[in-house]
Amino acid sequence: MSARAPFGTTGLQVTPLGFGAGHIGDPAQDEGRVEALLRTAVELGIVLFDTARSYGCSEERIGGHLRRFRDSIVLSTKLGYGVDGVPDWTGACVSAGVEDARRRLQTDVIDIVHLHSCPRDVLERGEVLDALATAVAHGKVRVAAYSGENDALAWAVADTRIGAVQTSVNPCDQWSLVHALPRAGERGLGVIGKRPLANAFWRFASRPHGEYAETYWLRWQELGIASDALAPDELELDELVLRFSAFAPGVHTCIVGTASVDHLRRNAEIVAKGPLPAELVDRIRTAYRDWPGEI
Repeated sequence: MSARAPFGTTGLQVTPLGFGAGHIGDPAQDEGRVEALLRTAVELGIVLFDTARSYGCSEERIGGHLRRFRDSIVLSTKLGYGVDGVPDWTGACVSAGVEDARRRLQTDVIDIVHLHSCPRDVLERGEVLDALATAVAHGKVRVAAYSGENDALAWAVADTRIGAVQTSVNPCDQWSLVHALPRAGERGLGVIGKRPLANAFWRFASRPHGEYAETYWLRWQELGIASDALAPDELELDELVLRFSAFAPGVHTCIVGTASVDHLRRNAEIVAKGPLPAELVDRIRTAYRDWPGEI
């Protein structure tokens, strides 16, 4: 794994590959396998672990299994909804969500807390951002952040209360690279790239109707990136896509979700190879249409 590097100007340090913890939220998963997966991530040098209130028991599992590594890892979560008896997307919901996440993650302070796909009109009202800023001022959160796409993301990167963002970045989803991350870089924001494997669209030989990967599968066909001109024979598609995403301009770390130790090791091996050749990156960037970011 590459050495740690600054996460924007937040004061945090991260590596190019982070861990997306959505896959470990199912309570039916074997606890021993989850522990082994998280332990392997730490052993591989992964620093950032990203979860969310909506990821089942993911926060509790990270808090329990990674507690002894707390001083050497970066905890990131997402919230703004789902608190019993409290309306979603209110200051009270954000404040209660921070308290719940601190308890579940077994930490006094959470490194990064995102407003999770919060609509732009809610952001503009200011209540949820003020509540998150208050949590930062009280030492409960280190960095107030936003996770989302498109016009809401563009608005968030300009707000002074936001110190980091999380957004989709891959060869099939480059909206943020063009429209948001340059501004984020100017402000010194930390940037987490999500969906860096583009939902592994290559698993499907034909259009996967209704599957999570459908949009990216269709975009890939339109781009023509599957041709030898854009996808050299010597590169497996997972390597092409992940190396593009992990080292995209303005991205400090990317989060890959998996429940497989083997897949985790494979991802770490890919990222350790570093960026793609600049000429190949340029061809992928040039082939892209200005599609909106995938929510």
